Amino acid sequence: MYQHIVLVGNLGNDPEMRYLPDGKPVTNFSLATSRRWKDRQSGEQRDETIWWRVSVFGPQAEACNQYLKKGRQALVEGRMRPDPDTGGPRIWTRQDGTAGSSYELSAFNVRFLGGRREGEEASLPPEPGAGEVDAESIPF
Repeated sequence: MYQHIVLVGNLGNDPEMRYLPDGKPVTNFSLATSRRWKDRQSGEQRDETIWWRVSVFGPQAEACNQYLKKGRQALVEGRMRPDPDTGGPRIWTRQDGTAGSSYELSAFNVRFLGGRREGEEASLPPEPGAGEVDAESIPF
């Protein structure tokens, strides 16, 4: 069996990096995925946001920590990690007494989307194969 989840969303906080006992870096961040639709019965716009807790390991963890910031858009591929007790999302009680939950994702690929925002680093890592295009090689 195989599980592959692809998410596109915005970071809800700045990434936090730490090191495992074996020295391997791990970066965690929250990612909000949203959708908007028009309710058929009422005609009102509806919004739904799902929060994901993302963990990234190894060299990608270091790149995420360096280049991602709160609000930045990212595409994340990985597998969902269920809560060992419930087999579903992690569930907890907030300070105000209401129930909360989060979905956890162990990422194996993170792509940085969107352009630079004001105040961000000027040099993001280049995409593979990126470079100048010769005008004569364009077929139209």
